[in-house]
Amino acid sequence: MAFPVGFGWAAATAAYQIEGGWDADGKGPCVWDTFTHQGGEGVFKNQTGDVACGSYTLWEEDLKCIKQLGLTHYRFSLSWSRLLPDGTTGFINQKGIDYYNKIIDDLLKNGVTPIVTLYHFDLPQALEDHGGWLSESIIESFDKYAQFCFSTFGDRVKQWITINEANVLSVMAYDLGMFPPGIPHCGTGGYQAAHNLIKAHARSWHSYDSLFRKEQKGMVSLSLFAVWLEPTDPNSVSDQEAAKRAIKFHLDFFAKPIFIDGDYPEVVKSQIASMSQKQGYSSSRLPEFTEEEKKMIKGTADFFAVQYYTTRLIKYQENKKGELGILQDAEIEFFPDPSWKNVDWIYVVPWGVRKLLKYIKDTYNNPVIYITENGFPQSDPAPLDDTQRWEHFRQTFQELFKAIQLDKVNLQVYCAWSLLDNFEWNQGYSSRFGLFHVDFEDPARPRVPYTSAKEYAKIIRNNGLEAHL
Repeated sequence: MAFPVGFGWAAATAAYQIEGGWDADGKGPCVWDTFTHQGGEGVFKNQTGDVACGSYTLWEEDLKCIKQLGLTHYRFSLSWSRLLPDGTTGFINQKGIDYYNKIIDDLLKNGVTPIVTLYHFDLPQALEDHGGWLSESIIESFDKYAQFCFSTFGDRVKQWITINEANVLSVMAYDLGMFPPGIPHCGTGGYQAAHNLIKAHARSWHSYDSLFRKEQKGMVSLSLFAVWLEPTDPNSVSDQEAAKRAIKFHLDFFAKPIFIDGDYPEVVKSQIASMSQKQGYSSSRLPEFTEEEKKMIKGTADFFAVQYYTTRLIKYQENKKGELGILQDAEIEFFPDPSWKNVDWIYVVPWGVRKLLKYIKDTYNNPVIYITENGFPQSDPAPLDDTQRWEHFRQTFQELFKAIQLDKVNLQVYCAWSLLDNFEWNQGYSSRFGLFHVDFEDPARPRVPYTSAKEYAKIIRNNGLEAHL
């Protein structure tokens, strides 16, 4: 079961989740510094990313892990506030540039291709103080930051992700308030943030296209989180329609404007407009793109980057009471099949990834696809011999193989989440996704491979699964 020649085998991390050094060498505070330091209910056991895996000082240890796996690619993110402490190019932190230059240069020296994310949930606090993603002024701030990164690192980095999981960020941070700044704006904030995220991504893609592409010859996209969604009752028309609507609200909300025509899906616009009207709003709670903006947004991705973890069943749920919220606008509810195994929110459904890839191929004109995250957590304390978890990975690789061979999906890169156990946002260190175990009680933060790491290294060496599997 060999994968195509040149297939990319990777692992992924993100700055706030692994670096630590939260105020080292001139780094400015990001929203997660503020959020975790204020305590409260937000994060498991009030844990923080102040030290995390210590990767700011332990990059060499991370590099050893990367080499041990034999990765062809490594995806990591830049800390915006480590490079630009107040989020603007008014002050540039040279120590931050030095840190990322070393990572990029060491990767290339070792034959590993960097995939670099500009922004992975860790907005500079200074920009959040001006309204964050709810404010239109952030579009220009992001574009300037992106241009700074392209000009500083783009001579060597050829694969860029502008924004990580814009669809998760908009909902978690600005609708539900579970991510910083921690203030819910149910039914309005998520849409406003999404609107600005899409425009910021598109602006930065155009900056790359017009100022850097000719010389640097790289590719730029954004990564979108996607749960595969199936109707609860396949024979129920209302459940079938609900499942289609759920995908439109969840994935196509961002992907359709960027990959197809610069605008939101029709059903998303009509559902939100009609709910808004019933609730007494004078206009839809979903902002509209101007014709000029639609032209600017359309076609602003060079590949399709998707992050798949799990699948859910969808059922029609009429919003009789006119409640505010994204699920209420979509008139859906979702839940797992009771037969699926799970750790926390991740129900293990390997076949879901194949269906998702086929959907992307058919809906988005057969794009080049990168899976920029996929993985399975273990609860703490996690056994080093994680054979059960490896089985989930193995089944996933079988489904990817089928997607490539049978469905002719143009999948080119797979990134396991994550290289290391790390700070998993609201779950702190209680959820371990790493291929390498990190001892967070030991100041040296030693990295030890799980069985999964050793097995993944074999897959990479063979460029696929052993034939008899």
